[in-house]
Amino acid sequence: MKYITSIILCIVFSLSLLVSGCGEGNTKAEPSKNAAAVETAKDAPKTSAKTTEKKSAEMPSSAELLAKIPPYSGSPYVTINNNKPYFKESEYKTEAFENYSPLDKLGRPGAAYACVGVEIMPTEKRGKIGNIKPPGWHTVRYDDLIKDKYLYNRCHLIAFMLAGENDNVKNLITGTRYFNTEAMLPFEEKAQKYVKKTKHHILYRVTPIYDGDNLVASGVLMEAASVEDKNLEFCVYCYNVQPGVGIDYKTGESWRE
Repeated sequence: MKYITSIILCIVFSLSLLVSGCGEGNTKAEPSKNAAAVETAKDAPKTSAKTTEKKSAEMPSSAELLAKIPPYSGSPYVTINNNKPYFKESEYKTEAFENYSPLDKLGRPGAAYACVGVEIMPTEKRGKIGNIKPPGWHTVRYDDLIKDKYLYNRCHLIAFMLAGENDNVKNLITGTRYFNTEAMLPFEEKAQKYVKKTKHHILYRVTPIYDGDNLVASGVLMEAASVEDKNLEFCVYCYNVQPGVGIDYKTGESWRE
């Protein structure tokens, strides 16, 4: 009897060892839920905030823009990019600001960019700016060709009526009277009227377009978009020309045509 009992005990002990070994093998082969979750996170395709942002067209360089713009033919401006500004969706914010590019090696202003709201509009009259002489400036008159006689104006990139900048050299370029009053002014007034009426904000950028090392800009790219409702948008190129007058944009010299 003792012999049979010993045999039974040996069989039970052997079976227990076998079961224990199988359990250990299963533990190693099957990943835990936490490990599986980590692997899933690693293998999942990465997403970026940029992929959810609506892509806008890339703003062309000055050379690219000049290559596409038709020669001046009587209209003071021409629409660009189907009249859609080149702002990115992430730029549409309601915090007012102003940003003026540093002058380049020739002393020329670059792009002027702002989020215009009533909070940065001027509360006093504009001061004198006659002491500023932007690159390419010449004091020259054509009394019989120009109603206001003088060929050139000191043209604000971001109009004084929008941001209250007066004699900021980073915001003033040499522009013709025609360019100032017939091309830029209507869009400046449109933007001003919108902000005053709605109390909303406008993304507003004006970029001087220079041909190479010319001191006088060939024109400017004007962009605007209302932030809160997008009811106002424009993207136009304004020609820096004066009918009846020829201009050497390299130096600012001029002559009758």
